[in-house]
Amino acid sequence: MSIGERTIVSRGRLATLSVSHVVDDVYQGAVPALVALLVVERQYTYAAAAGITLAATVLSSVVQPAFGWLTDRREMRWLVPVGLGVAGLGIGAAGLSDSYLLTWLAVALSGLGVAAYHPEAARAARIAGGGTATGMSWFALGGNIGFAVGPAATTAVLLATGLGGTPLLAIPAVLTAAVLLVLQRRPVPAAAASTSKLDEGPDRWRPFLWLTGAVVARSVLFFGLTTLVALHMRARFGVDPAVGAAALTVLLATGAAATLVGGRMADRIGRVPTLRIGYTLAVPSIVGLVFAPNVAWAFVAVAALGVATYLPFSVQTTLGHDYLPGRVGTASGVTLGLAVSAGGLVAPGLGLIADHHGLGVAILTLLVPAAAALLITTRLPETRPRTSSGT
Repeated sequence: MSIGERTIVSRGRLATLSVSHVVDDVYQGAVPALVALLVVERQYTYAAAAGITLAATVLSSVVQPAFGWLTDRREMRWLVPVGLGVAGLGIGAAGLSDSYLLTWLAVALSGLGVAAYHPEAARAARIAGGGTATGMSWFALGGNIGFAVGPAATTAVLLATGLGGTPLLAIPAVLTAAVLLVLQRRPVPAAAASTSKLDEGPDRWRPFLWLTGAVVARSVLFFGLTTLVALHMRARFGVDPAVGAAALTVLLATGAAATLVGGRMADRIGRVPTLRIGYTLAVPSIVGLVFAPNVAWAFVAVAALGVATYLPFSVQTTLGHDYLPGRVGTASGVTLGLAVSAGGLVAPGLGLIADHHGLGVAILTLLVPAAAALLITTRLPETRPRTSSGT
């Protein structure tokens, strides 16, 4: 196979995986919208609603490293389509029964599907992208888009059909899983699928554990911002709720662009310097948001925070792969799953700070994880940036 042919195959595989990541993470984004409708239509208590969220998010995140551990021991390419299909079918079944237990189990099943999908899909994206941060950034962008689209798509469908229409939500997952299964039956040329050059070197657990700390800190920062930004805009400037929602959209939109920028920067100047740039930018941006004199400057700060939080996102995953080249599945399960859930666990504590001391103080509290992540990067050894014709 010529270099040009290998490039076409690699780009095609990476594009397919990125699209499948869009579809898979739609079902993560669907959960908040589904929970809101369950509260309205079934009069669930907030505790019951939180239990549904727990089933989808924390359970999925905790289980992801287990799937990563399994895929490190034997090839399980089938987990990509099967995990994606299960993620969709679980959400599709969530509205079919009035039983809280059955609804909880359906959402938990979807979470398990999401957990099964990510480690093996991230490994495949690493191979297709030649180990580059740019390649992984396209895969990560797919997940960001899916998570952002999920709430709007779910709300639109279920407002039109009621909770009985949840099976319609499973259609994209089933169709995409079927396409992936068909594609997996085709032989992949050895030259395009080889991982030998990506898996060289020993596993380095000490820097990987430091990296996990940075991922946790970034997660706390991100979840804190998504929880507090819209509320802060309304409380500080007295604006319409739509302006607060627009600020959240700016955070996510600039973050999506920064995901791709971060990948390219990492391949040019190095992974660790890219992380440091992101977390350094976070510190003045947090202060700028709290003390912004008007709405316009607050939006500038929010945009900067989108860049700061997403610039390291895909880079941390590729760095984890390079620290654990023999355990890529485990590295993916931790950096994309377990560590990322930490922010959701801390978010209620930020809410308590906001209740007692104000939203501004709660946001300033996020200087702690931003500074912690920046400090941790001083403990991270650099790995050689990769270049690939496939990206």
